[in-house]
Amino acid sequence: MNNNKKEMAVAALKNGIVIDHIPCASLFKVVNLLGLDKMESSVTIGNNLDSGSMTRKGIIKIADIELPDDTLNRIAVIAPNAVINIIRDYEVVKKHSVTLPDELIDFVHCNNPKCISNNEPMRTHFHVVDKLHTTLRCHYCERIVTHDEITLK
Repeated sequence: MNNNKKEMAVAALKNGIVIDHIPCASLFKVVNLLGLDKMESSVTIGNNLDSGSMTRKGIIKIADIELPDDTLNRIAVIAPNAVINIIRDYEVVKKHSVTLPDELIDFVHCNNPKCISNNEPMRTHFHVVDKLHTTLRCHYCERIVTHDEITLK
């Protein structure tokens, strides 16, 4: 074995997706968002891995699955710089950054206790007012929610 050669810590993925550049503090929020604890596919989760662009990062590999873009883009709420890699036959066939949708329906909890969405059986509805800083506005009470205040449903 050549000791000068870097080795992968995890086996290569034949087919599936890799979610890369997840901030370490957000990794398990993404795990919960995707429901990985209920997934039957092979899942690899790495945290506090070295990264040239962000010092430390998290990464998730999911075998034999493709998730809809809408699901992947919801990751942008908690990991705005995440990168999605679609893998087929051990090759990256598509690579893109997540993008925050214009609206988030039944996804984020309104932190205003008087909001109708917290007092009536209805879905929450937020408009994205600033994609760069992940700032949301509640459709019902107009409360502004910043990235640090976001609570997922």
